[in-house]
Amino acid sequence: MKLLTKVKNIILVHGFWADGSCYNEIIPTLLAERYEVIAVQNPLTSLVDDVAATKRALDRAEGNCILVGHSWGGFVITEVGNDERVVGLVYIAALAPDAGESMVDLMSKYGTPSPHFQEKNGFVWISKEGVDEVLANDLSEERKALIYTTQTAPSTSLTEVKASLPAWRNKQSWYILATNDKAVPPDLQRDLSERMGAKTVTVESSHFPMISHPKEVLEVIREATANS
Repeated sequence: MKLLTKVKNIILVHGFWADGSCYNEIIPTLLAERYEVIAVQNPLTSLVDDVAATKRALDRAEGNCILVGHSWGGFVITEVGNDERVVGLVYIAALAPDAGESMVDLMSKYGTPSPHFQEKNGFVWISKEGVDEVLANDLSEERKALIYTTQTAPSTSLTEVKASLPAWRNKQSWYILATNDKAVPPDLQRDLSERMGAKTVTVESSHFPMISHPKEVLEVIREATANS
């Protein structure tokens, strides 16, 4: 099968309590369609560290790239996306800050933090109840257990770090809005996508649309590669 697209490189960036394997439902299909795919393993220790990890992935790719960011990963691709090799941005239930905005700045207008977060040693863990109620209420019990067991805890510093120049001001963007999300409020997602002028697709999903609605996510990514 010949891939008819202007962009063949796709870099996938994960968010809090996850790692690159959260994209496992879509990676095999993208590879079968002959895309070059890299799933970043963010350390979640600082914005600088996550940006550096994503830039290392960008350096491995040959040619132009689409960046895909889920949740906190949206914050990261908003920074890295200013690289001239990035030609399009796909946000999945993601944060898309403007210059000078932090996660707290964005989230505090839409509710209070979940009681299921547990801070220890400068990092934030999520309880089993939190995975069930906040992150993955529409996933199988086996998948919820896997998310809890393999979670990558973020540094508390990530909630307050400020964004710099947002790439979405200069790059084409797409947004997958999860209407049943309990982690990133759907109203916030809607406001961010409208502010960006992103082409928006809505799915009835919890916080992980790429797991619960992989077909819809794949369609958006294909469109981004074909139109960037």
